[in-house]
Amino acid sequence: MSAADSAESDWVSRFADEVISEAQRRAPGKPIVCASGLSPSGPIHLGNLREVMTPHLVADEIRRRGLECVHLLSWDDYDRFRRVPAGVDPSWEEHIGKPLTAVPAPPGSSHPSWAEHFKAPMTAALAELGVEYRAISQTGQYTSGAYREQILLAMRERKRIDEVLARYRTKQVDAYFPYKPYCELCERDLTTVTAYDDDTTELAYTCVCGFGETVRLAEHDRGKLVWKVDWPMRWAYEGVVFEPSGVDHHSPGSAWVVGERIVGEVFGGEQPIGPMYAFVGITGMSKMSSSKGDVPIPADALEIMEAPVLRWLYARRKPSQSFKIAFDQEIQRLYDEWDALGRKVAGGDAQPAELAAYDRAVRTAEGPLPVTPRAVPYRTLASIVDITTGDTAQTLRILGDLDAITSLDDARPRLDRAQRWVDTQLAADQRTRVRESPDEELLGSLGQDDRDSLRLLLDGLDEHWSLDGLTTLVYGVPKVRAGLPADAKPTPEVKVAQREFFALLYRLLVGRDTGPRLPTLLLAVGADQVRKLAGG
Repeated sequence: MSAADSAESDWVSRFADEVISEAQRRAPGKPIVCASGLSPSGPIHLGNLREVMTPHLVADEIRRRGLECVHLLSWDDYDRFRRVPAGVDPSWEEHIGKPLTAVPAPPGSSHPSWAEHFKAPMTAALAELGVEYRAISQTGQYTSGAYREQILLAMRERKRIDEVLARYRTKQVDAYFPYKPYCELCERDLTTVTAYDDDTTELAYTCVCGFGETVRLAEHDRGKLVWKVDWPMRWAYEGVVFEPSGVDHHSPGSAWVVGERIVGEVFGGEQPIGPMYAFVGITGMSKMSSSKGDVPIPADALEIMEAPVLRWLYARRKPSQSFKIAFDQEIQRLYDEWDALGRKVAGGDAQPAELAAYDRAVRTAEGPLPVTPRAVPYRTLASIVDITTGDTAQTLRILGDLDAITSLDDARPRLDRAQRWVDTQLAADQRTRVRESPDEELLGSLGQDDRDSLRLLLDGLDEHWSLDGLTTLVYGVPKVRAGLPADAKPTPEVKVAQREFFALLYRLLVGRDTGPRLPTLLLAVGADQVRKLAGG
């Protein structure tokens, strides 16, 4: 692959090139600004994480090149509380219309507000993911008067803003005002601006609660610009060069579409460059409550996978490509793919784009992320902790046999992630329970062929007591019984015999026809117990 091909396939580098060029045109010599925005109105899910990871990866690449780049994360915590989610006391309806920072946290929470309750797990997840950013609370910005001049400007230019918005309206508006006060009495935004004077900045409003007052907007810090004006105002105020946006922002009349005109015509700025990012789906999640939300949040994913793996999922796909995050058995295949890529990278065989995505996953401009010293396959670890029900002594014994591991810390944090996956995602009917005593009825019903196959297996246990050795043994027994060498390519008949032999072993060991990979299961059960259960 040529250098040009590599750059084309590495979307992060391509965007970094564009952002650097654009920043030099707009504000030469100043720090480059990338931005994200999140609303802590409820659980901040893995789709929302793309809003942060996309500019993070680009900003990180720019910093790797030695340029100063800041990633702003705006918490839209001054947005209104819109609805009471399922599972929350209906009495919270009294807070609808208040800023998220003025709404009490859900029952049982230790946090001081609704906004802080939902910000906290995301903040912790971003720290674990190595995401470097500067947080901005919009509550802090508005209530401190930081945007006062921008608000007064928007009110002076309300006719121009109204003309832009009117192109997409389906109904007429009598009097348009881009500022929405929060009521002094009830704290809600169920207000209507009734008059405004540009010279004195006196603004009159009434509220559905019956309260009304006149304030001087030049001194008033208890309200905010409506979203379609607020967002472009911030682009200009912060000098944002790069910010991605979701599909929902690109419909006619959306904040992104109208913002392009408002930011230039009203605030004298420019719309950021940035991609429209696609949907992030989920597979599985059988027991996850997702912090009592409908979808899993990044903290949920980080309980069952290491941070570099989650980073990799976002780094390897262009923002316009959708992808899924696995909470079901598919996570084992994902980890197999991750480990295979690690081997390719170590061996110098990875393609440039693969290498770039891997490097962005395992480290940032600040340094490497924590890794598991001994990367035992995830599916193997899951099988072990399932079979041993998390018994540390048994787990260490098996890992010692498997990979000469002498401390469980050598297999962490991956071991802990696999343990959590088994505990939360593996259904009860999929859990493995090794028999404590032989199935005498089954053993007594076996014919001579099955007895001979079991004898070949048991006789070879000591010689083949390793993962690779047991793999060769269990696949080889039906071949030898068919008169073939153990390393011969199986015939269709042998494949049938292998499936029948495996089913027999599963029934003898765990009382059902399927289970974890047999070599792993045999190691976990231990040679003595295998002999006991298989009639040896």
